[in-house]
Amino acid sequence: MNTPALTLDDAQKLIIGKYLQMQFNQLLGLELLSFDNTQIKLIFNNKSQLIGNFEQQILHGGVIAAVLDVASSVICFCNALSRITSLSKEALKDPLSAFATIDLNINYLRPGRGKKFIASGKIIRTGNKISVARAELHNNENKHIATGIATCLVG
Repeated sequence: MNTPALTLDDAQKLIIGKYLQMQFNQLLGLELLSFDNTQIKLIFNNKSQLIGNFEQQILHGGVIAAVLDVASSVICFCNALSRITSLSKEALKDPLSAFATIDLNINYLRPGRGKKFIASGKIIRTGNKISVARAELHNNENKHIATGIATCLVG
């Protein structure tokens, strides 16, 4: 049985939706703020489950790393979709199973204080097998909290 073809835009929305529906990402409270083929912005609210230091009320470092990983890996995968000639839900199963973050470096620039946070991911370089993206986390006062560079296996 043939599955219906998807446009690139529909395929990217499907992938973003799958990421945002993952239980861990739902626990983080990630929501899509904006997206194009080279950049994504995600937003989430601070909440007690994400706090790593209750005295200072700052985000856990692992939460920061996870959010930067999601922002960078989603943009790498969505960008890689532009090289797949036949897009369908069935055709996306193989790339989805082979996709992985293979390196993630985080620079924590200041404590994760804020009510809301915006994570942005932007493609630096993409190839047939590997893509590299930069991700940044800012709080609601536009203070730069952390930066990450992710290398993702995309093919």
